[in-house]
Amino acid sequence: MTQAKKTRANVDIYGKHYTLVGEEDLHHMRMVASVVDDKMREIYQANKSLDTTRLAVLTAVNTMNDYLKLKEAYDALEQKLHKKEDQD
Repeated sequence: MTQAKKTRANVDIYGKHYTLVGEEDLHHMRMVASVVDDKMREIYQANKSLDTTRLAVLTAVNTMNDYLKLKEAYDALEQKLHKKEDQD
């Protein structure tokens, strides 16, 4: 990351304060933090005995599972598009 492009976002995730630093705009960084917070709260509602560490790991696992499913769907659509372009 270059120094000029860094964005800092102060966010709260599951009751804890974090400063995120990245190249995305402030709105995007806050949206990501909000989605993580929402997912942690959703998982906690299903299992209130989880400590914060286990809750965070389950949130990461669930998020990665969602990401991989979307990536597989995207890759399949991209392959279909390339096949169609090759046929034309």
